[in-house]
Amino acid sequence: MSDVVIAGIGQTPVGEHWELSLRTLAVRAIQAARKDAGGLRPGAMYIGNFLASMLSHQANLGALLAEWSGLEGIEAYTIESAGASGGSAFRQGYLAVASGLVDVALVVGAEKYNDSTGPQLEFALAQTGDYDYEMVQGMTPVTQAAILMQRYMYQYNVPRPAFGEIPLLAHANGANNPNALFQKAIRREVYDNSEFYSDPLNMFDMAPYADGAAAVLLTRRDLLPPDFPHPLVRVSGSSAVIDRLALHDRPDPLAFEAAGRSVQQACRQAGILPTDVDFFELSDTFSIYAFLSLEAAGYAKAGEAWRMAVEGKLALTGELPILTMGGLKARGNPIGATGVYQVVEAVQQLRGTAGKNQIPEARRGLVQSLGGPAATAVSHVLERI
Repeated sequence: MSDVVIAGIGQTPVGEHWELSLRTLAVRAIQAARKDAGGLRPGAMYIGNFLASMLSHQANLGALLAEWSGLEGIEAYTIESAGASGGSAFRQGYLAVASGLVDVALVVGAEKYNDSTGPQLEFALAQTGDYDYEMVQGMTPVTQAAILMQRYMYQYNVPRPAFGEIPLLAHANGANNPNALFQKAIRREVYDNSEFYSDPLNMFDMAPYADGAAAVLLTRRDLLPPDFPHPLVRVSGSSAVIDRLALHDRPDPLAFEAAGRSVQQACRQAGILPTDVDFFELSDTFSIYAFLSLEAAGYAKAGEAWRMAVEGKLALTGELPILTMGGLKARGNPIGATGVYQVVEAVQQLRGTAGKNQIPEARRGLVQSLGGPAATAVSHVLERI
């Protein structure tokens, strides 16, 4: 079977785009990706989105975006798995091309968080958990993360300041990303003096929800001309794994089992070990999620990932760079679109176009998207050919 490769990428800046509609953001990303791919026309479109039907009052995004991007007549629909929606859409695009049933697949991640204000936003985000048994009791994504963080600190005797290493790293990397929401590094004292949002979680331990759209075109290597202008990046491993939705139903809430299994399965398909990658684009929705994801993937023992951050092993010059373009914390978290942004940024690294954040001789990257506290985990291994 011919390799499934990424032929084009596109993205809009992440931000509070009050003046732009969901369709406008998505179409701009689609146009950028198609231009990057030399005008390839897709035969199918897979859209990662979480909140459009509630916040933008718009469903049936497949028909909407196909029409507004001039692609009437193609297959197009939405894939939803909370914060993993973009990663799940990318997997569906990969599977479609790998099966041979689709020659060119367009994957779009689009989210318009700032179409609403007030309590409706928190209510919408709370849908990531088990509504009947968690959300009606007041459990939200923020309180879930705070509970996990408190338990992690207690169980493994982790110092509270260690969590600051994740936002400090993210903001340092985001400073060089022109599409990031926050393009400024922060000082340690800024983190230490930040107000608590849900103790022990402070404002810098949370990735800011935002608006944005990103797009990727997938095709088979043998369908591209020999003189294709970009270095080719192939999808060499793909996996999606589900865990129990409610935290209280899990034997060990600190073990992101789905995250670990999806990494192992994707790496097994790619014929590598997790330690063979040059960088890891993980989901830092909350600082604690970064540590739990690293441990689930096997990069650190339980309760030890924070030491990797403190020792500088996760920096661009470290053993395992993460959040290379700012991650969710600095780039911003356009929720259902985030997984596609992660792929776009990984492709930039593998093409050698990541600018000041370029990892020297990067050949292979691991990308993981999470829905909720790893209730859904989607992992991909990308390699430069």
